[in-house]
Amino acid sequence: MYWASGQSSGSIGHLCYICRIMIIRLILIVAGTLFLLLGIVGIFVPGLPTTPFFLLTAGLYVRSSDRLHQKLVGNLYFGSYIRQWQSNPRLMLKTKIRAILLMWIMISISVVLMIDSRILQLIIVALGLVGTLVMGFIIPSGNSK
Repeated sequence: MYWASGQSSGSIGHLCYICRIMIIRLILIVAGTLFLLLGIVGIFVPGLPTTPFFLLTAGLYVRSSDRLHQKLVGNLYFGSYIRQWQSNPRLMLKTKIRAILLMWIMISISVVLMIDSRILQLIIVALGLVGTLVMGFIIPSGNSK
């Protein structure tokens, strides 16, 4: 076997290259889909980020499947955020304020009404503070181009 011994034999070597590309594309699609699912779960679970998972999904899909990437950026609910980020990797101040406000509303509801454990309450509030610092100071602000 030429490909097993490191030697290339025209069509066999080319076939192995195509197989590797297809496997890499499949891995990227599966990873992107898992991150998309995590992002969707993050909509409902306080402390689990949503936007980074959607942006990571877009990055993985753009490298593996144009069809899936177009479906993602064409999505009615979050496609516009991904398109805006791809064209201008900054968040408008209004978007940051909304995100932080919504995050703290969900954290407050969870801590006050749903979670009895004091340790879990503190962890969620600490994660909220980290999220606020990241959103407020690390992610760049700016107007769209």
